[in-house]
Amino acid sequence: MSDVNTPPRLTDRGALDAHRARALRADPALFLHEAARDEAQDRLAMVNRTFTGPAVVTPFSEVWQDFLPGARIIADTETLALERGGHDLVIHALALHWANDPVGQLIQCRHALRPDGLLLTLCFGGQTLQELRAALGQAEIEVTGGLSPRIAPMGEIRDLGALLQRAGFALPVADSWPLTVRYASALHLMRDLRAMGETNALDARLRQPTRRAVLLRAAELYAETYAGEDGRIPASFEIITLTGWAPDASQPQPLRPGSATARLADALGTTEAPLKGDKDSPKR
Repeated sequence: MSDVNTPPRLTDRGALDAHRARALRADPALFLHEAARDEAQDRLAMVNRTFTGPAVVTPFSEVWQDFLPGARIIADTETLALERGGHDLVIHALALHWANDPVGQLIQCRHALRPDGLLLTLCFGGQTLQELRAALGQAEIEVTGGLSPRIAPMGEIRDLGALLQRAGFALPVADSWPLTVRYASALHLMRDLRAMGETNALDARLRQPTRRAVLLRAAELYAETYAGEDGRIPASFEIITLTGWAPDASQPQPLRPGSATARLADALGTTEAPLKGDKDSPKR
């Protein structure tokens, strides 16, 4: 009997590793990982700190080579090869959506950080591939009469931000930036996903190849619903950036409720009016 506390298995790691290896053997399309690297570089440029012990968790080490001097490149695995307390910066790059235990991944990163160390996570958000998800689902229902898991579930920004708190990070912040890529057809998009190593590796997926009729119908539906005037179709990607700090006594702490020594109305130079029904409001 399985442990009720064990998260359900989302990803077939063997299939995921095979897909990534196949992508690297051919002509990899790693432009999203490169965009994430550039975003990380811009974010770190705004942090007034020199990091001396960085680590990067990534499925594609090639993208992050020479990103930061002395950075350790860590493979994206269920148990991360991070040294406990050995880093002042950990970057988790475009791999969280395949984690069977995403909170566990973030906890491992927190344990790897020194006090007041920074976690910078870049991950796909819930709007990613929304058009392809809809077209494939409708096509499969029409052609086969059923529906199977095809695209990994990706969290919404609020849910992903909450993961930082669950993992014990201080000063958590989550924000997102959309990226739209245009393709000649949905089949061209699918070819790029294969070259990214992002084809279906869900544990609950069908284990036989997708019927050609499903793919062709999905391409038709995609074009009918989303194609622009030039005939090209958009593919939405949402990259969510999560930042959090390993707790430390030097960090700003929230004040205890009711401990304020100044009134907001005084600071704004306005007159404070009691709310209707307030016990201190004047009676008519």
